[in-house]
Amino acid sequence: MLRFNKDAMTLKARDSALHYGEFIVLVALLMSLVQLATTTVLPALPAIGADLGAARHNEVQYIVPVLYLGLGLGQVAFGPLSDSIGRKPAICFGLTLFMAGCVMSLIASSFELMIAGRVVQGVGIAGPRIVVVALVRDQYQGRRMARLMSFAMAVYVLVPTIAPALGQAILWMGDWRDIFAAFLGVSMVAFAWLAIRQPETLPPERRRPLMPRAVGGAVLEVLKLRAALGYTVATGCAFAPILAYMSSAQQIFQQAYTTGALFPLYFGILAVAFGGASLANGRLVIKHGMRRLSKAAALSIAVVSAIAWVPAFAVGSLPPLWLFMTYMVVVFVCFGLLFGNLNALAMEPLGHIAGVGAAAVTSIATFIALPLGTFVGQSFDGTVHTQIAAFALFGAASFTAMRWAEGADRRRAADSQDTRR
Repeated sequence: MLRFNKDAMTLKARDSALHYGEFIVLVALLMSLVQLATTTVLPALPAIGADLGAARHNEVQYIVPVLYLGLGLGQVAFGPLSDSIGRKPAICFGLTLFMAGCVMSLIASSFELMIAGRVVQGVGIAGPRIVVVALVRDQYQGRRMARLMSFAMAVYVLVPTIAPALGQAILWMGDWRDIFAAFLGVSMVAFAWLAIRQPETLPPERRRPLMPRAVGGAVLEVLKLRAALGYTVATGCAFAPILAYMSSAQQIFQQAYTTGALFPLYFGILAVAFGGASLANGRLVIKHGMRRLSKAAALSIAVVSAIAWVPAFAVGSLPPLWLFMTYMVVVFVCFGLLFGNLNALAMEPLGHIAGVGAAAVTSIATFIALPLGTFVGQSFDGTVHTQIAAFALFGAASFTAMRWAEGADRRRAADSQDTRR
C-alpha cells in the first residue's frame, strides 16, 4: 500500500510538472540572472559614479565585485535552506531579496547605498542560481537532465554577449536607474512564473532540518582534503583576473581604447570566445581528461600572457586594439576550457556531501578571488599592463595549485592499488 501511495505521488508530481520546453526556459531565466545583473550594468558605470559622487575614478568598479561578495555569502546559505523549506520557497525568497536590492540601487542617492543594494542583490540572486540545479535534479536525471542543463547553459553563456548592448540601449532611451528597473521587472516575471506554474519538487518527507553546523563541516572538509582545497584555490586564482577584467572592462574599452558605443561589441566577442570554449569542453574533456585539459589551459594563459606583457610594456601605453583583442580571445578560450573542469575536480572527493560541498567550494573560491581581483581592478592606470600581468601571474598560480592537488590524487591512486593487491 505504501509503495502504491509513493508511485501515485510520483505520477501526480509528473503530471503537474511544467512541460519540458517551458521548464527549460524558466531554468535558463533563473540561472542567467547572475550574468544579467553583472554585465548589463557595465556601460552605465561612469554615469553611476558621476551621479552618486564616487570619490575616485576607479571606485565605481566596486559595483561589480560587491555583487559577487553577496553571491558568495548567499551560496552557503541557500543550498541547506532549500533542503529544509523546499525549492520554491527558497528561490522565491532569493528573488525577493534580489528585488529589494534592485529597489535600493534604483533609488540610491549615495554611492554607499548603491553598494549596499548590490550586496543585497548578490545575496538574493544566489537563491535561484544555486537552488535551480536541485530543482532540475528533483525532476530529471541522466540524459534528459544533461540535455536540459545544456540548453540552460547555452542561454547562460549567451547572456554576457548581449547584456552590455542591452544596457547601452537602455542608456540611450533613459538613464542608469532604468537598468535596475529592468532588473526588477525581469525578476518579478521570474517570481510570478515560478510561483504560479512550477510545482514544489521536494516533498515534506524528504526535507531535512536546517543545520548551520553542516555548512561549517563542509567548509572544514574542503580545507582538510588536499585535492578539494587545491582545486578550489586553483578556481579562485583563475577567477581573480576575470573579476578584475569585468570590473575594469568599461574603462579598458571605452576610456583607454575610446571604442565608445562599440564597447558591447568587443565585450561580446570575448564572451563568445569564453562561452564557445565552455561548450566545446564537454567533448574535449572526454578525449583529453579534466586534469590534462585544465593544466594545459592554465599554463597556456600564463605563458601567452607573459609573452604578451613584454611588447605591451615596451609600447609604453597601449598595444593596438586588434592585437589586444587577438590576445584576449586566446586567453578567454583557455579560461572557457579551465572553468568547466576545475569545479568538477574540486568536487571529486566531496561526493558524500555534494550539496553543501558544492556551496562551500564555490564560496571559498569566490572569497579567494574577491580581494585579489578587486586589487587588480583598482590598479587600472589607463593601460592594460596590470591586467595582462594578472592573467600571467594568476594563471601560473592556478597551474601550481593544480599540481599541488595532484599529489593527493596520486596518493589516492596508490592507496587504491595497494588495497586491490
